[in-house]
Amino acid sequence: MRTVLRTKLSPLTLALALASVSLSAAAQQQDTNTESSVEQKKIMPALEVIRIVGDADPILLPQTGTVVVIDRQQIEQIQPLSTEDILRRIPGINATSEEETAIVSNFGMRGLSASESKSLVLEDGVPVAPGLFIGNDRYFNPRIQRIEQVEVLKGSASLRYGPSTIGGVVNYQTKTPDDGVTVTGRAGSFNMQEVSVEAGGKSASGDAFAGIVATHASSDGFMDKDYEMTDVMAKAGVIFSNEQKLGIKVSRYENDANISYRGLLLADYLAGADYNPAPDDYFLTDRTAFDINHEWTLSSQATLKTLLYWSEMSRDYWRYNVDTAASNEAGRWVYTDALTGNNRSFDRVGIETRLNVDHNLAGMAANSEFGLRFMQEEANDTRIRAERSSDRTGLNDRHRIDSADSVAAYAQSRIELNEQFAVTPGLRVESYEQTRVVLTSNNENAKTSNTEVLPGVGATYNLTDSAQLYGGVYRAFSPASNGVALDGLTDQQLDGERSTNYELGLRGKQGAINYEVAAFMMDFSNQVVTGNSDPNLSQSNAGKTEHRGMEFMLGYQLGGGFSIDTNATWVPTSEFKSGDNQGNRLPYAPKIIANLALNYQLEQLSAALTAHHRGEQYGDPANTEEIPQGAAGGIWGGLIPSYTVLDLTAQYNLADNIRLFGAVKNLTDKRYITGLRQGIYVGPERSFELGVSYSF
Repeated sequence: MRTVLRTKLSPLTLALALASVSLSAAAQQQDTNTESSVEQKKIMPALEVIRIVGDADPILLPQTGTVVVIDRQQIEQIQPLSTEDILRRIPGINATSEEETAIVSNFGMRGLSASESKSLVLEDGVPVAPGLFIGNDRYFNPRIQRIEQVEVLKGSASLRYGPSTIGGVVNYQTKTPDDGVTVTGRAGSFNMQEVSVEAGGKSASGDAFAGIVATHASSDGFMDKDYEMTDVMAKAGVIFSNEQKLGIKVSRYENDANISYRGLLLADYLAGADYNPAPDDYFLTDRTAFDINHEWTLSSQATLKTLLYWSEMSRDYWRYNVDTAASNEAGRWVYTDALTGNNRSFDRVGIETRLNVDHNLAGMAANSEFGLRFMQEEANDTRIRAERSSDRTGLNDRHRIDSADSVAAYAQSRIELNEQFAVTPGLRVESYEQTRVVLTSNNENAKTSNTEVLPGVGATYNLTDSAQLYGGVYRAFSPASNGVALDGLTDQQLDGERSTNYELGLRGKQGAINYEVAAFMMDFSNQVVTGNSDPNLSQSNAGKTEHRGMEFMLGYQLGGGFSIDTNATWVPTSEFKSGDNQGNRLPYAPKIIANLALNYQLEQLSAALTAHHRGEQYGDPANTEEIPQGAAGGIWGGLIPSYTVLDLTAQYNLADNIRLFGAVKNLTDKRYITGLRQGIYVGPERSFELGVSYSF
């Protein structure tokens, strides 16, 4: 694997060398005139995903699409166990967690199936999915304990990012530890135990800092799906001069989870069973990542930001084979002694640079941004055939190397036509080459390439000082993965999956009310589906889909410490427009998703009663109504019923440095189905949590 990767690094070598020269140039003597009051997060440069200007709760934004920002205070109020605990409260997002900590990422946006990945996930502006072009992009999901802020961007403003931005962009902004130490402990149902430490400090002049965020968590898990997780992230930043600053982030993540693709069979689900349906299957993951951010203020009008990133991840998935006849007779999964390890490792290296310039264009104020990204990805895919007694060792009967080299460039300008009206035209180009080598078939290989040209334009119009109209249209795409594009070691001649997206919205604030409403349409011109009649092409460019709907957000200050936050997503159309499933609704795309929170804040006490409703949804493209009763093979279909779940959370600041918090999740002990795969995934039953945070 290393040899293959090394031979492919040459296209990136020059770019990395240029980056190192830029960073070396920045390593000059520190300017002692830097003010000591500079905060760590301002020392730490980053590629901004959502730029917030003005007030903490702004209405007038430069973004031409829907924007949602969940800050740390809101995260602490929610008391999440996973990032998807946050995402399911955001309009337009349907999360279908497979277990309570969302070890793998499962969510869809605006009617796109939650079982696919057509939305880009970033951490501090860096892609975190193991393979954007080579596939398998759900296997790493950032841990919520390291997250400072969750940012969601939809609409034409997401043209700055790629690939796979058809639904939008989710960015997890990580914590930047403050001076001192904060220790947080939490315990709860299913023997859940969690300890986190945040520690940081800065220089006397305030122009340098270093810090660490570390978490260890374990649980027996709902339905005995136990896990043991360790996550460590270290950051350091320095201001070299008034013009240049540098930030470094290193992280290490390990998680051993007793989870599987298999869920309960129907009869056991209806009987209220809560055992682990695959007690000996394990999903073992680890990831190491390294980011370097450099920011260079070229002038008062121009800034150059450069980001270099590298990550290495492994995912070993050990699953026991099933005796189907015995399973049907027993009414539950019965396993043999045959064990299969689908074990994969992923490497990624990339560099991205952005030049931002304020200037005049034909007498009008303008802000332009130019970006360039180089990235290489490689996956080492093995399949180990073993036995129960062999301790996860055996014959490697399938060994593949998947790789992809990609380059992306974009340019956009925000042009202020007058004080109220601004337009933002932009263009993005993504070009990539994919390669598959099968080592267990005499190194047979295949290669394909594709280039996507993605134009877009957005606009904002300030109706008043507290109301803004926005909208846009843009082209987005999601690449076919190596396994699809090179199926059977034959170039399937597949373009990316393309969509033309439209959005029109209004956001504003009037007295105690703040609101936002947005209408959207995604015209999906090309999905990759199976069933081509040409035996040399097992995949085809086909399967048009259309998605139309609206998102609503409303907040209201009731007085007396009470407030209401609510949002709803209505997607009446999420439909296959061609192919075998023409007229059917996409799987995992409910028509209605809604959230309601009643909040209370008085001095040191805050509390919230929240309700999350998800409408019914299909589990497969064929829109099968009945959930299978036996041990059927393949991916299950069926109509998943709607449900509503209530959570109660509270926290109390006992002192300036001591915070107590607790929660009752699924307050009414609602039993519900979160998803289907090979069996029924069950939502967590009622659980209790209690924690304390102490700073010194």
